[in-house]
Amino acid sequence: MSDQTETPSQQHPVFQPGRVAVITGAASGIGLAAALHCASIGMRLCLADTNAAGLDAARAAIAARTNAGDAIAVVTDVSRREEVERLRDRAYSAFGEVGLLMNNAGREGGGALFGDPTRWADTLATNLWGVINGVQVFGAAMIAQGRPGAIVNTGSKQGITCPPGDTAYNVTKAGVKVVTEALAHELRNTAGCEVTAHLLVPGFTFTGFTRVRVQEKPPAAWTPEQVVAFMVARMGAGDFYIICPDNDVTRELDNARILWAAMDITENRPPLSRWHPDYAEAFKAFLAERGL
Repeated sequence: MSDQTETPSQQHPVFQPGRVAVITGAASGIGLAAALHCASIGMRLCLADTNAAGLDAARAAIAARTNAGDAIAVVTDVSRREEVERLRDRAYSAFGEVGLLMNNAGREGGGALFGDPTRWADTLATNLWGVINGVQVFGAAMIAQGRPGAIVNTGSKQGITCPPGDTAYNVTKAGVKVVTEALAHELRNTAGCEVTAHLLVPGFTFTGFTRVRVQEKPPAAWTPEQVVAFMVARMGAGDFYIICPDNDVTRELDNARILWAAMDITENRPPLSRWHPDYAEAFKAFLAERGL
């Protein structure tokens, strides 16, 4: 793991003028911030979302950027493989290549363990199958290009520590982690492959999901632009796990929470012991040992 505080000496080679980025969930939040960053350095964009009006607004914002490359917008439901295939075909027809694929489209949770099965199915379809579809549909073509590229899948800390109460969402993001780890393994063991894989794990971020509950950015939250800046820097440093802090949670605290969760298995504790009243004092002591 690279030092998270260092300034990378280079950036990932995919971030170059004229290269092509395909970004799902591009109408708002982290996806839109990523699109605007790519546009600012002269990349060409293929924007995807289910929100047609939001896509039009995103494309207009990109067109207003100085030195921005061309941008097209494709209304896409990533849970439907045929629509992801259509997205790929539109991107290659318009631009002839794809350098960056950002599988970022997602829906908020709300899937309690014994909750609405329809909500479960919809969450799994978008958050997990949307990523699988993106990887499977675009991956081979990107490898075959023989050029540096990157596939970034948006995960969540909830897919690593799995806090209780939002099980459907946790399952999808845990699945995204597994898929992206497998992708990294496949890419590095494919002869001649210059495509890298990265798991983006945002911290508390002020996006459309957050705005449903609060209208102003909470002090603890990062902006989508901060997340994207951190992502670009860590990709330049060669990181696979891009675990973002926020204004309330440091990387050291994230590391401790992740380690404690993994030790539920190795220490034979009850699952999700961080939220178990019998282990509250032990967890506090665990943090204190690390100066947290």
